[in-house]
Amino acid sequence: MLEQIGQKAKAAEPVLRTLSTQAKNDLLIKAAEQLVTDSGKILAANEMDMANGEKAGMSSGLLDRLKLTEERIAGMAEGLTQLALLDDPIGEVLGMKKRPNGLLIGQKRVPLGVVGIIYEARPNVTADAFGLCFKTGNAVILTGGSDAIHSNIAVVESLQAALAACGLPVDALQLITDTSRETTTAFMKLNRYVDVLIPRGGAGLIRAVVENSTIPVIETGTGNCHIYVDESADLSMAADIVMNAKTQRVGVCNACESLLVHEKVKDAFLPVIAERLRTKNVEMRGDEAVCALVPDCVPATEEDWGREYLDYILSIKTVSSVDEAIAHINRYSTKHSEAIITESYTNAQKFLDEVDAAAVYVNASTRFTDGFEFGYGAEIGISTQKLHARGPMGLTALTTTKYIIYGSGQVRP
Repeated sequence: MLEQIGQKAKAAEPVLRTLSTQAKNDLLIKAAEQLVTDSGKILAANEMDMANGEKAGMSSGLLDRLKLTEERIAGMAEGLTQLALLDDPIGEVLGMKKRPNGLLIGQKRVPLGVVGIIYEARPNVTADAFGLCFKTGNAVILTGGSDAIHSNIAVVESLQAALAACGLPVDALQLITDTSRETTTAFMKLNRYVDVLIPRGGAGLIRAVVENSTIPVIETGTGNCHIYVDESADLSMAADIVMNAKTQRVGVCNACESLLVHEKVKDAFLPVIAERLRTKNVEMRGDEAVCALVPDCVPATEEDWGREYLDYILSIKTVSSVDEAIAHINRYSTKHSEAIITESYTNAQKFLDEVDAAAVYVNASTRFTDGFEFGYGAEIGISTQKLHARGPMGLTALTTTKYIIYGSGQVRP
């Protein structure tokens, strides 16, 4: 089965590589319309996945990631529409220089080829991944988790219907419906057909792909994201940002998982933020100073400082300086998204310069680390590595370059 899927993707690739920008944009608009048209079927399929997830005891955060609504399907469609409005990076020439021998040497942006994506229970990824890969001329093979299998099938069928309606190869998008570990592991070895593999999910999934894949991997990261409330912070702003970053959606990788508070503002800030967190039933796990000020706070363990909870849980620690905050973040961070709340320009710049993460914020919620919010239309994932791509991966992250050389009869002496 995998061999056939790989062959079909390779056969579709040359067609996609040479599509005009107009043809790609027309398809994306059609795909957006098709998702809305098929929303009833997609929601019915999602209801099956949600029922199975509830029976399996999935956490509220994970159920939220799995859940589709009319609004979320409209958001998926809007992402495809936004991609159609963005510039097409394929064919862009990145400079051209003339050598002393007369050769003109430049680089041209081209598709990666066939992209494989392994992801967990987030059916919106199905549409985002297709749209980004299609706009950049890549064929894509998806394998999602069993928790979202019915939703993923429904979304893929809708997108393939749009491809067929536009006279384009439906094999530009394929879904591996066997979600067994054995099949997923075998997919990681399909380097004969797949040019790059992108895992999107928890730490266990990402580690398994990195350790087992024979296909080059772009590693997306988990999000143990911190917010540091500096001694000069506007505490009202800080409370609003913390609440947004922690509670707007707890099951996403850019949610705040750990709060650092300068000891000079802990007495004023901690009781206030604790009261607001209680309204959302957030469990607080803190150090000794935090527990002294917040009676219902649970003593934090060493493990808590490095946890991505994806749940209504927040670790809280007091620090004596911006330097201590930075050191703590750089030790326990997953290098995803980190934020400082401060009125000090010096501390803001120090934080921006010294925190090692893909996205570093001053006075804003970490929830903005997202391809749509960054103006990319959608994202393929948040890369926390430092090679090829870092941060939200939009269109250019799904391209590579090749050298193009113009000569006039030159031969090497």
